[in-house]
Amino acid sequence: MQGINIVLKREFASYFATPIAYVFILIFLILSGVFTFYLGNFYERQQADLSPFFNFHPWLYLFLVPAVSMRLWSEERKSGTIELLMTLPLTKYDAIVGKFLAAWFFTGIALLLTFPLWVTVNYLGEPDNGVILASYIGSWLMAGGFLAIGSCASALSKSQVIAFIICGVTCLLFILAGFPLVLNSFNDWLPAILVDTIASLSFLTHFTSVSKGVLSLRDMLYFISMIVFWLVFTSVVLEFKQAD
Repeated sequence: MQGINIVLKREFASYFATPIAYVFILIFLILSGVFTFYLGNFYERQQADLSPFFNFHPWLYLFLVPAVSMRLWSEERKSGTIELLMTLPLTKYDAIVGKFLAAWFFTGIALLLTFPLWVTVNYLGEPDNGVILASYIGSWLMAGGFLAIGSCASALSKSQVIAFIICGVTCLLFILAGFPLVLNSFNDWLPAILVDTIASLSFLTHFTSVSKGVLSLRDMLYFISMIVFWLVFTSVVLEFKQAD
């Protein structure tokens, strides 16, 4: 844990060493407000809840999370500091988990700063705060899954742009796997069990379930499994790149 804490503190501090972190948070907050009050027809619905806010989260993360994760390993590989990092008295897993947690906590701060929206709906009505809390937890777990994919994509290339594209495309596939239009196209020629399997791999399927206020063990295990799988895959990629 000591090694993880060292990397975590170093990486977390690096986010705020440049204006990029503040720009990211500002864009995240602005888009959250736009999606909630304008595109989500908040006032027209005449319901005091945050459904419009959370419904757009998978798509919001699709662009913003890769922007956070693309620098995790690409920058280290491009500058050559990855060799120095690996020679420190740290294990490879300390570095991987530490970097991931720093990005995850940073994203969590951006998410927490949307609390005025929660305050607003409580001022306007009487929302189910249990559902809102579950949705926040689900959103943060989904962001963790996106970041884990981004960590692996960043390890694949020295170019941050390429890492951004790989992460974005991969995350898009995991979203579309649960999109009704995609699933309906599979229903015509695939057995129902395979269609259900495809849907079960989607971020959208599990996040939609959680955003209804149901924090089931199945959904929690899905997000945790995605994070663990992609971080292990990141380790495999780094091992391959070092041997190359």
